Amino acid sequence: MNDLICHCFEYTRKDIEDDLRKNGHSLIMQKIQAEKKLGSCQCATKNPKGR
Repeated sequence: MNDLICHCFEYTRKDIEDDLRKNGHSLIMQKIQAEKKLGSCQCATKNPKGR
């Protein structure tokens, strides 16, 4: 199961599950939030739903 969860940074469901197993909780949301603060988010263009 490799469903794409984050279009901007190409995180999949498997990435999140692996991160959870490795760290006891997923750090991916923190990584996404940090990148968004830097202006690296491209949801409006990469996400088919535009968000």
